[in-house]
Amino acid sequence: MAARNIVLGVALSLLATIQLNAQTPPAGIGGGFTGRGYPVYDPTAVDRGKNAFVSSCGFCHGANAKGGESGPDLLRSVLVLDDDNGERIGPVILNGRPDKGMPKFAFSQAQISDIATFLHNGIRAASLHGVYPIIDIVTGDPKAGQAYFNGAGKCNACHSATGDLKGIGSKYDPVTLQGKFLMPRATGPARQAPAEQGAAQITVKVTRPSGQSIEGKLQHLDDFNVALIDSSGEYHSFARDGETPRVEIRDPLQAHLDMLRKYTDADMHNLTAYLVTLK
Repeated sequence: MAARNIVLGVALSLLATIQLNAQTPPAGIGGGFTGRGYPVYDPTAVDRGKNAFVSSCGFCHGANAKGGESGPDLLRSVLVLDDDNGERIGPVILNGRPDKGMPKFAFSQAQISDIATFLHNGIRAASLHGVYPIIDIVTGDPKAGQAYFNGAGKCNACHSATGDLKGIGSKYDPVTLQGKFLMPRATGPARQAPAEQGAAQITVKVTRPSGQSIEGKLQHLDDFNVALIDSSGEYHSFARDGETPRVEIRDPLQAHLDMLRKYTDADMHNLTAYLVTLK
């Protein structure tokens, strides 16, 4: 019995050592692992990757890489899931996918690594969404947020703290409130249901080679088709061949989408802290 206990004790010690070694973070990650075994990525690399991704890839794949106007959700992509520090996605970025309408990008290896880090951090966040408690995101400076609102952010060009935003701090919790200006559209315009768009409805003007044009609420848009509903409620669909017919999109939330490339972490937290005070 004593000999058996000794063997069992050695086996358990060996198992614990193996598990501990398995949790050692790979080189370059910096930050250890979460409870589910996901590495904690370098936030500086995540920010660099996000900036590079949003500026070049966000229009098709969405600012959060969850799918956009024509590009797929990269956080569910098998290629990205199997990627290791950009070794799988790198060739795709550098060579593009002409058959699927994806151009090639002349990114450096360091930029590709940062983009991979941004994408894997998004996968990690999505996986931990149900278990990670959001304690408090109101960590910014309300006065700095107010200065940004009325200054560099130019938010007051369209909004008013005493007008359309009056009481918004009571209407939404901080997490939802922050999401309202950071992710005004969870998906691209081609995937939005008209009932969900409300006052922020995207409109489109389609002009045929003859000069005849028709305008209405955008229903669908991709490289091959565009569809709309005109003011009388009639549905129209047009086949696209390059720039023919000419398609002009008018998005009331375009200013918010443009700001995604300009926000710093401080801007986002300060603005959230200010909007929370608008009771």
